Amino acid sequence: MLPALHGRLSAWTRTGHIARIAPPTALSRSKGWEMKVLNRVWVRSALVVCFGLFASATLLAQEPAAKAAAPAATAQATTPAPAANIEPAPSVVGADYIIGPGDTLQIYVWRNPELTVTMPVRPDGRISAPLVEDMVAVGKTPSALARDVEKVLAEFVRSPQVNVIVTQPAGLLTQVKAVGQVENPQAVSYRAGMRVLDLVLAAGGLTDYAAGNRAKLVRQQNGKTIDLKVKLDRLINKGDMQQNLLLQPGDVLVVPETRL
Repeated sequence: MLPALHGRLSAWTRTGHIARIAPPTALSRSKGWEMKVLNRVWVRSALVVCFGLFASATLLAQEPAAKAAAPAATAQATTPAPAANIEPAPSVVGADYIIGPGDTLQIYVWRNPELTVTMPVRPDGRISAPLVEDMVAVGKTPSALARDVEKVLAEFVRSPQVNVIVTQPAGLLTQVKAVGQVENPQAVSYRAGMRVLDLVLAAGGLTDYAAGNRAKLVRQQNGKTIDLKVKLDRLINKGDMQQNLLLQPGDVLVVPETRL
């Protein structure tokens, strides 16, 4: 049996049915080349993985900074610019000036430029400013109106300090009038520091029938009408300067007729 098997193996070898086994040296070289290829593939794979991890870490580190910068940018875009500082305007009238319709007022609120405004007094004698609606201004001095505005603003602003400045007097109360027994009854434009004698001289003096010592000044003060007695005869004939009262806008000098 063994001789027969040996014969068949010899026949198969000759016909090529059995592949020849490569020599040990060639097989070793083939395996070494395969290992080099595998090493290169492994190194490249490792580099790709490391690069991916590095990129992911960089993105994760930048994300909080981007989130923090986004609200800041949004806040910067939505926050209005602070109002520019506004200086109080110069006043063109005295402290005793009585505000009238049509006067232009500056409501100056210290350290609150957004509340500082300039506006005219409406024909109804009222004003409207930020946080202050329909406040009566006519018949008040600037300081009295400022105190009233402070009371209203105190509900919204801590310890407000308000100045009311008449920048342009334009109402009927910017005049003073002389009526009755004067040579030329008329209205005269008021100017700061004006007195009774200035008004009498502007009206041409008293008539022969004037009862100068019974003259009076009619004045609107804090919404009320008051009468101030003026002895014009003593002022004109005897130089009694105590009778030379300081006028206020809107004053009316009434000189009655003498009694027969």
